[in-house]
Amino acid sequence: MLEIVFKGILIGLCISVPLGPIGMLTVQRTLNRGQKYGIATGLGATTSDLIYTIITLFFLSFVIDFIELHRFAIQLLGSVVVAAFGYYIYRSNPSQQPKPNESVKYSLVGDFFSSFALTFSNPLVLFVLIALFARFEFITSQSTRPDIIVGILSILGGALLWWSLITFLISRFKNRLNMRELKIINQITGIIIIVIGCVGFILSLLK
Repeated sequence: MLEIVFKGILIGLCISVPLGPIGMLTVQRTLNRGQKYGIATGLGATTSDLIYTIITLFFLSFVIDFIELHRFAIQLLGSVVVAAFGYYIYRSNPSQQPKPNESVKYSLVGDFFSSFALTFSNPLVLFVLIALFARFEFITSQSTRPDIIVGILSILGGALLWWSLITFLISRFKNRLNMRELKIINQITGIIIIVIGCVGFILSLLK
């Protein structure tokens, strides 16, 4: 059981650490809104990954066949969603963030579900999970239902560990930045996410 927990934490770290669109979005929201919003963003993506983990464990053959059949459309749609979200981040204005005496404009639930939707739009993460499961020999045919539940919770724990650490470190620098610098970070973040989306779109067309 301890081995499953350890491997689950490693897998949770592996799917969270790469600084892709969600990583950049988490950084941006932590700087603009605070640590708890960054964690909510990261956990939204992790929840999506966990759903795909469950699908991988219980409905692997059916889902892979579906993705292979519609791979082109899925890749194009996912790339468009990523690029559109990047444009939204690029246009966001940090000076519109709520001040201490103002009502909070943003919600943790909204940040959670927006990152969940962004991640869920790319079911190709299934293949990443399959590769990680194979690499770490995570869940086998001999694994019991409690083993699987503990494994899934361990993946969540590994992801939570990463998002808590990265948002804590980023939030420590938040007060050293002025609005102009925050806006530049928004624009850089948005551009990076747009580029990731556009590159994915082009690569999909070239296949």
